[in-house]
Amino acid sequence: MTASVADQAWLHDRATRAVIDALEAAGGPGCVRFVGGCVRNALMGQAVDDIDMATRLLPEASVAALRAAGLKVVPTGLAHGTVTAVSGRKPHEITTLRRDVETDGRKAVVAFTDDWSEDAARRDFRLNALYADGDGQVFDPTGHGVEDVRHGRIVFVGDPGTRIEEDYLRILRFFRFYAWYGRGAPDAEGLAACAEHAPGMSRLSAERVSKELLKLLSAPRPVAAVEAMAASGVLAVILPEAGSLEALRVMAAMSEDVVLRLSTLLPVEAAGIEAAARRLRLPNAMLARLVAAAPPLDLAMSEREARATLYRVGRGAFLDRVFRAEAMTGQPGSGDGLRSLAEAWAIPRLPVGGRHVAAAGLAAGPETGRVLAAFEAGWIADDFPAEGHRERLSALVEPLLRA
Repeated sequence: MTASVADQAWLHDRATRAVIDALEAAGGPGCVRFVGGCVRNALMGQAVDDIDMATRLLPEASVAALRAAGLKVVPTGLAHGTVTAVSGRKPHEITTLRRDVETDGRKAVVAFTDDWSEDAARRDFRLNALYADGDGQVFDPTGHGVEDVRHGRIVFVGDPGTRIEEDYLRILRFFRFYAWYGRGAPDAEGLAACAEHAPGMSRLSAERVSKELLKLLSAPRPVAAVEAMAASGVLAVILPEAGSLEALRVMAAMSEDVVLRLSTLLPVEAAGIEAAARRLRLPNAMLARLVAAAPPLDLAMSEREARATLYRVGRGAFLDRVFRAEAMTGQPGSGDGLRSLAEAWAIPRLPVGGRHVAAAGLAAGPETGRVLAAFEAGWIADDFPAEGHRERLSALVEPLLRA
């Protein structure tokens, strides 16, 4: 099936053409092609973020050709044949055609080749094994990549089990790409291979696993992919805490926020959340947000109660708790009033401090903190009155002065 991406603006961008021209000056016409995501997304009519290229040139020859053309070169992965050319302040990743010599389920030892079909044979999915030359003509070495793009099929290149045994991360990539690009049911053969090889994911680093999981959850419609992960036993391997997916279904329809979506798959209590987040090596800021969003929130609370909670936890954590409560109770939209209040109410600052306590006659010391804490508790309980602070403080200090 013939296809073209000749209408893509990035294909004709001056910076990109400079990279193509530099490499072809050394290796001749056709020695370099666009590959992978940029070709796939262009055929799907989706945004292209990264420009990746494959070339017959050996890495050292690529570096020399690019530098001869006056382009900046970053040797990002010479051992695996990858260099990055910076042209027009844009990175263009260029990798020499490769074939796998040895794999262990996490990384591969490669040898360079000049055969496009060999390079395609080591890639994960047929829709990622697409190439396009400088004129935009698409090459489909597997013979099925273009059709897979058009029909939303995520199908492994060759035997699914073999591809997975080369790198067990491809199990999660199968579901991630299905979440982003798949239509209809997942490929049955690929799904069965993922289920069979799921225990092999224990070889993967936590960082690689969490990165794929978060990318999956950031897809516009992640639920079908997570359901397939659960049914195949894959989800239980990477996130054994996950139970019912009903809260995720509700949350995914309400919010695109990946942290909120992830929160629905984690335990309710803070200790369980922290244990799962640390096992996945999530960033500390994400862990803190997940824990802050965990305490249950009563969606029927009064405005007065809402203001007290807002003051104590802050606007961000409060809004997260509203979303999470809606998802956990299956009541989307029931927290709209609380959201509106949180967005409109200016959270006040405590109107008194140590100097006010001193002015009331109490010498600095441990009692100062206790007086301020008592003042704050009463101020919150009375719904943050704007006046009467001196009188309230005096009423707290005077008994101490008489003691």
